[in-house]
Amino acid sequence: MNIPFIIIIVFLLFIFLSSFFTVKQQSSVVIERFGKFLSVRNSGLQLKIPIVDRIAGRVNLKIQQLDVIIETKTKDNVFIKMKVSVQFKVIQEKVYDAFYKLEYPHDQVTAYVFDVVRAEVPKLKLDDVFERKDDIAIAVKRELNEAMTTYGYDIINTLVTDIDPDIQVKNAMNRINAADREKTAAEFEAESSRIRIVAKAKAEAESKRLQGQGIADQRREIARGLVESVEVLNKVGINSQEASALIVVTQHYDTLQAIGADANSNLILLPNSPQAGSDMLNNMVASFSASNQVGEMMKKTNRQKSEKPKKIEPLQSGYEDDIQPETKPS
Repeated sequence: MNIPFIIIIVFLLFIFLSSFFTVKQQSSVVIERFGKFLSVRNSGLQLKIPIVDRIAGRVNLKIQQLDVIIETKTKDNVFIKMKVSVQFKVIQEKVYDAFYKLEYPHDQVTAYVFDVVRAEVPKLKLDDVFERKDDIAIAVKRELNEAMTTYGYDIINTLVTDIDPDIQVKNAMNRINAADREKTAAEFEAESSRIRIVAKAKAEAESKRLQGQGIADQRREIARGLVESVEVLNKVGINSQEASALIVVTQHYDTLQAIGADANSNLILLPNSPQAGSDMLNNMVASFSASNQVGEMMKKTNRQKSEKPKKIEPLQSGYEDDIQPETKPS
């Protein structure tokens, strides 16, 4: 077998094998014949005429994502950087338009995103940009769909994934937020302190009221007990003065006993002698006597005042002229 024949066989085998090609899933192949569009081949094993037909290109039918970073200005003159993610794909029925009508689809999408974002964001303040980022994304998607459908592209979704103001603006916003939260915390702390103070005052007022009521009840019972004691002593022939002296001395020694019963007491009662009770009683008796004398004098003075005739006050000068004297008939 000569060498030229072998070369021919190999060449023919190469030509035959080049007639077959495969197309991957979620992709399409554009076939041209002598530079003119022939057909679009989908996934699977495909056949073309060698030398006459050629593969012009492959088109990806998967969903693609393009991240566009735009620097723009808000209505309140704050420069921000926004990251817009555009998810798109080639429409399978429009592979021809996607392949031949648009050479650089990414550049075209980027241009539209810039145009829409720089038209929408300057209408909003910085806070509104954060709140209405979904509205911006919807506006971008609407504009891209109107423009890119003509070229065989379908815009799946647009997302505003990042809004990045200048570092000084962010620090100022953080300080404002921190100051606002500190103000709120201070208001809550003040309200809490007020509630505690009011509750404490109410509790103290109630305690004082109950304490005063208890002291009043205690003194009332003591007075009732003294009255009963004096009545009992009077029944056995002891007069009121002697009964008072006995009660005072008894209470004096009860007090000393109560003080002495406490081991940790450091109270000193001066004067502390048996004569002290007698002196206290004598002072009390003298006070009672003086009080009775003062009472009698006041009663006597009031009685004399009530018995003294009242003077008739003269009429005022303004009325004297109006009263005419009576004249007797002649």
